[in-house]
Amino acid sequence: MKTTRIKRWDGKIDNLPVEYLNGVLEKMQAYGDRVQFSYVAGGPQPGYQVINELGKTMAFDRNHHLLAVQGEEFIGPNATAVMSLEQIQRLISGIGTATRTGSRGVRVARKAAGGTGETKTAKARQLDMFAAQRYEYFRNNRQSLPPTISEHTEEITELMTKGKSVEEAFGEVVSKYYG
Repeated sequence: MKTTRIKRWDGKIDNLPVEYLNGVLEKMQAYGDRVQFSYVAGGPQPGYQVINELGKTMAFDRNHHLLAVQGEEFIGPNATAVMSLEQIQRLISGIGTATRTGSRGVRVARKAAGGTGETKTAKARQLDMFAAQRYEYFRNNRQSLPPTISEHTEEITELMTKGKSVEEAFGEVVSKYYG
């Protein structure tokens, strides 16, 4: 007799797979800027609800399909605290409370590649700032941007690290792929 065991989610946000978080981020960019995960999960990833600026919610299962809420999945001790889009982006990039590949302890600041003397922490702060600027620009210009612009987030960030403003970075990507 052969049995398979499905590993259940342990309730730690840091342990969610990057692929799953990318799906959550995609839904957040489409429907709202905040998310809350349910501890009431029967599988390796939890269901979640996306919350927009008006407080309206859309729930999704672990496969990112619409979910009809059947009770108290997102109430009180059954759900995590509400997280922002920026917090999810930091988790994806490995800048959570723990490193993605390392131990669960405190992050160790190391010299960045290239020997510039810049620490990982300073680089992380810079990426957080770019993520906030990028999201603010996206939110304010969502109607005029192509619907698949989020596929080019890394390229926009790279242009910003090279000194372009958020407007210039978005403009360059839009003209390159959609113009």
